[in-house]
Amino acid sequence: MTRLPLSIDLITPEKTAELAHWLAPQLRAGDCVLLSGEIGSGKTFFARNLIQSVLAHPEDVPSPTFTLVQIYDTAEGEIWHSDLYRLTSVDEVEELGLIEAFETSICLVEWPDKLGDLAPHDALSMHFAADPLHDTRRKLTLNWNDPKWDTRLDPLK
Repeated sequence: MTRLPLSIDLITPEKTAELAHWLAPQLRAGDCVLLSGEIGSGKTFFARNLIQSVLAHPEDVPSPTFTLVQIYDTAEGEIWHSDLYRLTSVDEVEELGLIEAFETSICLVEWPDKLGDLAPHDALSMHFAADPLHDTRRKLTLNWNDPKWDTRLDPLK
């Protein structure tokens, strides 16, 4: 069942961080969050804040632009943070081990269009858009098909 998009205005970077901190405990192993948007729209900032909010000990959370995948051990299990911007073929997704991670870990995927047909159908899609009039504001649009997100995201409605 397709859900209507949910739109959220993130008026400051702090609001983006707050949303990331709020979403983190809602996620379970096997959940995938697809983060799309132009360069500089806030995808990595959101992912970094989400990951840092669940780490037992603070650590640097770099963008995985060049490593493609960073894996973090948390109390909830592994979080895979991937940036697929540099991929040239869908075949490379399987080489990274993402297909298995989609089933066993929490996955945050930047540039999910590179997944093609391999994108999990039960994923939460989050599209970030910069506000051309306000440097720090973002418009976030959430979409999902799986009903599991209905109850988890209900407080945001």
